Amino acid sequence: GARPLSELVPLYRDPKSDMPVTQFNMKWVEPAGLVKFDFLGLKTLTVLDVAVKLLKQRDVDVDLATLPIDDAPSYQMLARGDVVGVFQVESQGMRRALIDMRPDRFEDIIALVALYRPGPMANIPTYCARKHGDEESEYLHPILEPILKETFGVIIYQEQVMQIAQQMAGYSLGQADLLRRAMGKKIRAEMDKQRDIFVAGAMKNGVAKGQAETIFELLAKFADYGFNKSHAAAYALVSYHTAYMKAHYPVEFLAASMTLELNNTDKLSEFRSEAQRLGIKVEAPNINRSGATFEVSDNTIYYALAALKGVGIQAVEQIIEERNRKGVFTSLADFAARVSPRAVNKRIIESLAAAGAFDTLEPNRARVFAGADAILAACQRSHEAATSGQNDMFGGAADAPSIMLPQIEPWLPADRLRREYDAIGFFLSGHPLDDYATALKRLRVQSWAEFSRAVKTGATAGKVAATVVSRMERRTKTGNKMGIMGLSDPTGHFEAVLFSEGLAQYRDVLEPGAAVLLQLGAELQGEDVRARVLHAEPLDHAAAKTQKGLRIFVRDTKPLDSIARRLNMPEAAPAPGGPAKAPAVKPAAAPPPAAGADGDVSLVMMLDLETEVEMKLPGRYKVSPQIAGAIKAVAGVVDVQTL
Repeated sequence: GARPLSELVPLYRDPKSDMPVTQFNMKWVEPAGLVKFDFLGLKTLTVLDVAVKLLKQRDVDVDLATLPIDDAPSYQMLARGDVVGVFQVESQGMRRALIDMRPDRFEDIIALVALYRPGPMANIPTYCARKHGDEESEYLHPILEPILKETFGVIIYQEQVMQIAQQMAGYSLGQADLLRRAMGKKIRAEMDKQRDIFVAGAMKNGVAKGQAETIFELLAKFADYGFNKSHAAAYALVSYHTAYMKAHYPVEFLAASMTLELNNTDKLSEFRSEAQRLGIKVEAPNINRSGATFEVSDNTIYYALAALKGVGIQAVEQIIEERNRKGVFTSLADFAARVSPRAVNKRIIESLAAAGAFDTLEPNRARVFAGADAILAACQRSHEAATSGQNDMFGGAADAPSIMLPQIEPWLPADRLRREYDAIGFFLSGHPLDDYATALKRLRVQSWAEFSRAVKTGATAGKVAATVVSRMERRTKTGNKMGIMGLSDPTGHFEAVLFSEGLAQYRDVLEPGAAVLLQLGAELQGEDVRARVLHAEPLDHAAAKTQKGLRIFVRDTKPLDSIARRLNMPEAAPAPGGPAKAPAVKPAAAPPPAAGADGDVSLVMMLDLETEVEMKLPGRYKVSPQIAGAIKAVAGVVDVQTL
């Protein structure tokens, strides 16, 4: 305001803020004497800023304000629809519009931002057809051509309405703005008045009365959804900047995007999948390398410790501050001795362990997870000793005694991944279905991504394998129960519903953590694929029908005991006198808990690069991709082949 606000409008002070506000609405503040501004806070601007700072770490200076706006790789990327993370154009509909438009100039992006809204989006096919020469551009009068040439004769912007009124009907720019407002508000009396002024002015410039009236009606119709070009251009510039950064610096751009979505696991999973598609490695959390936010080095993104569930930013900052001060942690005992007990608790230790953050200090995540209390106790003892000065007697915290972790077996691959999912929010180091790759090919199963693409081209059903990550049940309006399943496969997360009969029939099969084979029905609602479960069965049962046995490759006898346990057999006795002797194992008398069909198992002893000895174990064993994956994870097992 030109004077103190209290002299112009009544003010109110929100008790939660120091900012005075007026209760006049936006239409009344201007007549009262205020100037109104709209400030839009865009997270994307911070993403760009973070990406620029990450680039500075490798001495690359990028000034967004001076980027060329005719960069061919950026437009080529947009034209391919590679738009994950690109501002304003990430939606499936925008992606399709970009592929159709094949933008090659900044004006195309401005036009798309303005057109992609209810109403004007009907003009997108016309714009694209005229842009590519499949349709002639049309102008109702020669005066319109220079104004509408940029948009191939399609009226897109409010500024074009004002220019037409100015150049065809002799309006001043101020009068043209009043015309634009009148059209937008549809005040009948004002519109009739403006029609007379417009037609009279156009006739003075040699336009026939009928043609002038037709053009006025066209402008009036457009004004229902006209967009401000200056607004569209500002958004288009931010969109272009993100496209440029992704096209030229994808590692830093995706790391910055992930940092700004620190607590949104769905978006983090999407960005991680995009990084994989682009050949960018996303390293698991590492207590000695990861930062609080996502960091980069070469072609690698290091997963942020603060993105883990239950691990707050304050705890992470204290851990990193200690690491920066005295160097990397050399052991769990060193970690416990140096980190304040106020910075960590049991849940933080468990989350870090489940996500693999301690793998470089202790590769057996199960031991660290189970030893969380012991680590915290050592942390507390070290802190108490430091405060009482005892550390000086024993040479400092670095000489802290080792921590006695429980002696327990490592988690099986499926359990390890499930706990990783709990800590991270998606499967990072692998997927529970990875062990089923051969069986899924034999079963002719589609991935979720393939199924989605098929539905978008008209398919209504398909066969998909997935891991159940969640199940929610609720009642419909009719009182019947329905289930909403959260599902995951290596290509993404998705949901599927099943109604009361299916829920009753498959409830036991669709338990969280289960690997399942699903027959899905689907329909397209807007841009989303809505799936429903038609049939479900345990994936192990389906895979067993295609699997006849296993070949297990080893170099010596050390892993035989663990292999025997995973085959649910009595422990194998180490063979004295050399590795070539067959292990003394028998088929399990009782069926193992893991599902699977009976099959043959062979041990292949790899004596050297050219010599292998294959020994078929007597009897038949339960075999499944899950059992094969568990055996493959045993230290000393070189490979496992399914037959």
